[in-house]
Amino acid sequence: RGSVMTADGALVVDWAREVLGAAERMEAATAALRSARSAALRIAASMTVAEYLVPGWLRRYRLAHPNVVVHLVVLNSDHVLRDMSDGLHDVGFVETTQRLRKLRSVRLMEDELVVVAARGHPWTKRRHPVDAAELARTPLVHRELGSGTRQAFMDSCRRAGLTPVDPAESLSNNTAVRVAALAGTAPAVVSRLAVKDATASGDLVVIPISDLPIRRPIRAVWHGPRAPIGAAADFIVVARSGPR
Repeated sequence: RGSVMTADGALVVDWAREVLGAAERMEAATAALRSARSAALRIAASMTVAEYLVPGWLRRYRLAHPNVVVHLVVLNSDHVLRDMSDGLHDVGFVETTQRLRKLRSVRLMEDELVVVAARGHPWTKRRHPVDAAELARTPLVHRELGSGTRQAFMDSCRRAGLTPVDPAESLSNNTAVRVAALAGTAPAVVSRLAVKDATASGDLVVIPISDLPIRRPIRAVWHGPRAPIGAAADFIVVARSGPR
């Protein structure tokens, strides 16, 4: 007769995805540590980029540059930009709509933010999209202040002449946002990259928003010369070739 996963089971599956992703990142990092120390590359990446894009970039980069040791630091977008301005890393990756002062940058791709809700939420049963005004006056699950995700949402609302209400919850990583949405806390605003599996399985439902597209560029940033040089330039070439 078939079977249906329980709500607790769905949460466990979501947590397991994070564990498997961490294991994959650890494998890439430890393989880099085993390489000869002929060169090193210091990377800072925002959380969304580090979780869903950097592992694929690292695999391809290591194939072409096996002797380069890669050191990765994961921060929110504001902290990546701060550290890059201070010259602490060779290259940074952020998803941000803010102006980049004192830094060079190149646009790699575009990231779409979506509003998601757990199955059974009233918004999943509506025949018509939610409009921007209703979205702005609804307490949502958000990333923390300083994240590129939160900033992109705020900027989109500002351009539409709207001021969002305070969030239902403000959380420091994408996994926590997904789990809160799955638990029915409130709809959440998150990168489509972060909920690809959950929306494919139907555990989370993307809510159509009629008049508030939320997109943000993913950029490589560096401090110094007009064009990146050395290992940083090589890594940016890999990043520009796509997410996988």
